[in-house]
Amino acid sequence: MKKILIADDDGHIRALLRAVLTQEGYKVIEAKDGDEAARLMAETPVDLAVLDVMMPGQNGLDLCTEIRSLYDIPVILLTAREQLADKEAGYAHGTDDYITKPFEPRELLFRMNALFRRYSLASSEKIRLNRLTVDRKNHEVTDGETTLLLPLKEFELLAQLAQYPGRLFERGELIRLVWGADYEGDERTVDVHIKRLRQRFADYEDDFAIRTVRGIGYKLEVRRK
Repeated sequence: MKKILIADDDGHIRALLRAVLTQEGYKVIEAKDGDEAARLMAETPVDLAVLDVMMPGQNGLDLCTEIRSLYDIPVILLTAREQLADKEAGYAHGTDDYITKPFEPRELLFRMNALFRRYSLASSEKIRLNRLTVDRKNHEVTDGETTLLLPLKEFELLAQLAQYPGRLFERGELIRLVWGADYEGDERTVDVHIKRLRQRFADYEDDFAIRTVRGIGYKLEVRRK
């Protein structure tokens, strides 16, 4: 049974989500603020976290950053604010998805299921992009019996995006994940490497695409066959 953390200072929202998620077969763990949520996660492993951005104590953005540094689980942020800058802040702190209040509980279920599928794919060492296979263990990209040679950072960037198809990565997040926290170069390095990947895989546009989300970053989409 998957465990879901709901962290929100609104008791009505917690009760609603508890009822819906329990009915769907999930075990729900509740926290009324960010500090309690962090403590509960340290005591009990969870499979997904739903965090209110503006809750007391440690807010949802900071808690999301902490979760990213400690756990490999999906995170969904809940907020009453829907400005682009607010969404950008959420993705910059590492969230996988972003839902604006008020929302339909079933929308949350749809998004949770999508995230579980993405994370299940990411657990595999070999990632399929239709004709292409990204082998993280051997640092290879293959098309059948043909091996496509990539520079190390291009491979690591492609593998990072391919691990979570459909997930939006902010440029700064990609810098940290691929180049490391101590990298002192410009974030435009990401743009340069994305351009090279697009050129290198121009013949595979029917298999996958790397999309630009203006002002935020990039995501990889796998074509449906």
